[in-house]
Amino acid sequence: MAKLIYSMLMSLDGYVEDADGRFGWSAPSEEVHSFVNELATPIGTYLYGRRMYETMVFWETVPMEPDQPRFALDWARHWQGADKIVYSTTLSEPSSARTRIEREFHPDAVRRLKAESDRDIAVAGPALAARALSAGLVDECHLLVSPVVVGGGKRFFPDGVRLDLELVDERRFTDGVVFLRYATTR
Repeated sequence: MAKLIYSMLMSLDGYVEDADGRFGWSAPSEEVHSFVNELATPIGTYLYGRRMYETMVFWETVPMEPDQPRFALDWARHWQGADKIVYSTTLSEPSSARTRIEREFHPDAVRRLKAESDRDIAVAGPALAARALSAGLVDECHLLVSPVVVGGGKRFFPDGVRLDLELVDERRFTDGVVFLRYATTR
């Protein structure tokens, strides 16, 4: 059975984007990006809402030229090779390969996907992750905490969701980013 993993970069005060919708302050260094690439190795499917998908689809068309940093090329190859499910009522067609559009998020469909998948599944974007967390579908939370306080914006964890978590891994990076891997306990 595959695990469903919620993973995002966030500020120290718990936001994935600031009050103006910006998230450039969390742009990963080469060291952090390479680590994220390693974390993504077992991921076979990504679950996105429309906004997160529109941000990530950049990796479908990133120039695959030798002057690009290796870590960026490695991520682009991984992302292009993974399946993507986008939950949207407004997108008519995907703009990337290996992508399908679903009109509604159905927890039972995600449970079936987890049961049938031989590779892990990642959910990205706090709105979609909130639905997966509320439905008890998330097995792990991967927090990449940036050393910045933004004071408001879109939160990593939604209001109204209670989780009991067990810390199973941690790592510090030279730029001050801290990785925390938690397993959900039921």
